[in-house]
Amino acid sequence: MAATIATVDGAIKIPCMFNPEHYTIKKANNFEENNENSPRRPPKPNFTSYGRSTLTLSTLYFDTYETNADLARITNQLWDLMRPVNDSDPDSAPPEIVFSWASFEFTAYIKDMSIKYTLFTKEGKPVRAEVTLSFIQSEDPTRYPHQNPTSGGGPIQQIRPIVYGDRLDLIADEVYGDATKWRIIAAYNHIINPLTLRPGQVIAIPQII
Repeated sequence: MAATIATVDGAIKIPCMFNPEHYTIKKANNFEENNENSPRRPPKPNFTSYGRSTLTLSTLYFDTYETNADLARITNQLWDLMRPVNDSDPDSAPPEIVFSWASFEFTAYIKDMSIKYTLFTKEGKPVRAEVTLSFIQSEDPTRYPHQNPTSGGGPIQQIRPIVYGDRLDLIADEVYGDATKWRIIAAYNHIINPLTLRPGQVIAIPQII
């Protein structure tokens, strides 16, 4: 299903495909040991501060093979989200961003990122990338990441890499139990000729309601 990484002011908006088996949100509050001695039971720890939530995502897909768009422009935008907002002040923070997927939103800064390029043209131009991201919450640390059940994110879909021997009718039979529904997958992915599937191609499998 499509996800979006965008600056909070909406100046930059980067769509990507996200089909997680899981994603991890981690949060830890901070305490210090209480040194009071008690003969009967250990003392309660002293609360010091709320920790910020962190979010780790693996893997976001970016694919420009079919569209012939410039993948480098997209990945450069991602790197820009880790640069200072004010280029004249190297100590300024990077831009605050919002990661959105279906009903889930996380307002944060990008903490670390890795980009793995997995497909290239014969000229060596990258056309597919897998991106792993870690975010740290920028909002009030007492607030839990936002889940909006009324966001209208739409039905969740799968992302599937094509392997040798795959056919749309076989995929439709596997995911829907009906091989005749291959046309739904073809239309969703703008595939005109189903015989042109190639190993390494990534397609989206929409959910049928």
